[in-house]
Amino acid sequence: MPSTPSIARAEPPGAPAIEVRRPNVVVSVLAFAGVTVALMQTVVIPLVPRLPALLGSTAADTAWAITATLLAAAVATPTVGRLGDMYGKRRMLLVSLGLLVAGSVLAALSTSLAPLVVARVLQGLASGVIPLGISIMRDELPTERLGSATALMSASLGVGGALGLPVATLVADSFDWHVLFWGAAGLGVVATALVVALVPESSVRTGGRFDFVGAIGLTIVLVCFLLAVSKGTSWGWTSGLTLSLIAVAVVVLLAWGRWEMRTREPLVDLRTSGRRPVALTNLASAVFGFSMFAMSLVLPQLLLLPAATGHGLGQPMFVVGLVLAPSGLVMMAMAPVSARITRTSGPRTTLIAGTLVVAAGYALNLLLMSQIWQLVLVSCLIGAGIGLAYGAMPSLIMANVPVSETAAANSLNTLMRSIGTSVSSAVAGVVLSQLTVPFGPAVVPSLAGFRVIIAIGAGAALVAAAVAVFIPRKIRT
Repeated sequence: MPSTPSIARAEPPGAPAIEVRRPNVVVSVLAFAGVTVALMQTVVIPLVPRLPALLGSTAADTAWAITATLLAAAVATPTVGRLGDMYGKRRMLLVSLGLLVAGSVLAALSTSLAPLVVARVLQGLASGVIPLGISIMRDELPTERLGSATALMSASLGVGGALGLPVATLVADSFDWHVLFWGAAGLGVVATALVVALVPESSVRTGGRFDFVGAIGLTIVLVCFLLAVSKGTSWGWTSGLTLSLIAVAVVVLLAWGRWEMRTREPLVDLRTSGRRPVALTNLASAVFGFSMFAMSLVLPQLLLLPAATGHGLGQPMFVVGLVLAPSGLVMMAMAPVSARITRTSGPRTTLIAGTLVVAAGYALNLLLMSQIWQLVLVSCLIGAGIGLAYGAMPSLIMANVPVSETAAANSLNTLMRSIGTSVSSAVAGVVLSQLTVPFGPAVVPSLAGFRVIIAIGAGAALVAAAVAVFIPRKIRT
């Protein structure tokens, strides 16, 4: 098979070439920033069962500590990406890290629900760090380093999530819960200082005016859709509120698309996003994001359910973190492997390989789910597939969009993954609420329910592979 051309750095006319003297340092700093932001997604998980008592609120209300972060991240990711292309990626990276630090400090000072939710919104607004970091790498790194660097940066989302859970659980069990957020603030300060000292600002900027109408329209679409998806189970999928939110999302989406096609400087360039390689990569990313949630839902619940249920393992949250942590290390280790496959066979092949490995991991999970070592093995295999696929996605995007739209395009791709994961969460919630078995005075998810979700995850991974097959093999430069 002929090798696929490497992704080349492209500078706008008249822009000076920038030589990064310490590429390893830049990559390490950006990856550390990515891991730090990813930790924000897991730092609150050990606290979820305790928040009602800690904050004097109900479980339904404290769930907003999770939902608020999801909504803020979805809104911020495409917006910050576009601002990065316009005004400087490093600048927006520092703004994002500043929001993370501010949110962490506010959470550390919170004693009631309202300030904690505001704090979690600020932390969610920092989610653009990873696509911004990938875009900085495209601008600054030599071609031979770009593949492995972007693969590592892309995998940092999974790495931070996997490694953060056992640490957060240990801290939450050993200290006051506010210590979690003081620690998050400290990591944010360190990441900010390292970026200021060691990451250069790129000269690649588009300038122009920010599309406020487009940003407001996309915000309405995402908030309405994700709110309906995340709360549909508790509100009722046929309730007037859920259906109204979905209807508003659809209507505003159509109007937003019409506006973006007509405005001269859109928030999202739909013509570029509509190119076959970009559109198919984003579609594959959304379907792959849908498949990934099965691991983060099924494995923890199998570990946490009491052994008396017949299929639970009765383990504490700390053990759940230890079981999932190796998958994060595997994702990191797969970054150079992903880059090597991309270099020799192209990112399309790498993406297909990653999705097939994830599907194989789920297939193995259908057979191995009764022992801790089996779940460690399954999570590592799925982590390897995620590492491969995550490394390929930015390569496919950057190879097919102008350098002036790198941050916005990577941010949209990240958003598509998040949307897929959110929809998967809703689907899994419906499945588990329908397939239950009695346990004492309550009911718990049945083994059949878990197997259905695993099978859905495997099927979604195979669909993502099928979509990736139709991505053109030839790279657009």
